[in-house]
Amino acid sequence: MQILLVEDDYPLAKALQQALQEQQHTVNAVGTGEAALHIIDTEKPDIVILDLGLPDTDGIDVLKKTRKKHSDLPILLLTARAELDDRITGLDSGADDYLAKPFEMAELFARLRVLERRLGTAHSSEIVIHNVCLDCNNNSVKLNGTELELSRKEYMLLKSLMENAGRIQTRSTLERRLYSWDEEVASNALEVHVHHLRKKLGSNFIKTVRGVGYKIESH
Repeated sequence: MQILLVEDDYPLAKALQQALQEQQHTVNAVGTGEAALHIIDTEKPDIVILDLGLPDTDGIDVLKKTRKKHSDLPILLLTARAELDDRITGLDSGADDYLAKPFEMAELFARLRVLERRLGTAHSSEIVIHNVCLDCNNNSVKLNGTELELSRKEYMLLKSLMENAGRIQTRSTLERRLYSWDEEVASNALEVHVHHLRKKLGSNFIKTVRGVGYKIESH
């Protein structure tokens, strides 16, 4: 899943980015509302984590402008404003969830898992398709009950496909979810990850849709 983090506190942004990457997310970060709006319009992420206290504009304005164009984009607000009226304003302006600073990382991860489930076809943190079980809570994958060793990118790719079982995932969508802006992407990187997954899961688990991308059948 690709996350856009909008946070002007650089040390906090770096800490959040690292923590989210360790949870197998792809994270890009910006520090202003203007930059956030530009990225959302040109390279729409899967989820936005938006701080309200930005240096160039109020986060609520960013939220309202985003909602006018992207009604279905999940947005989680982060803010030091803990008053009830502030929380209500954020939610009424279109936020999907609200987390007051300071917060525990575990709570942030849990709230993101809820938003993530809304994006795909999965309805719980454990996704089971045929003989493959992916547990989003502990980032593990089992085949016939035996845990597999997957690289970070292999896990992220498999998770994106299994969360959207029955839907075709295009190459560009998958690459966007696997790689952040500062990572170089080889032209055949996606094919290599799919090849490695097929060796571990069986050649027929991931289907190729020629000229488009990949999919996993839901049944």
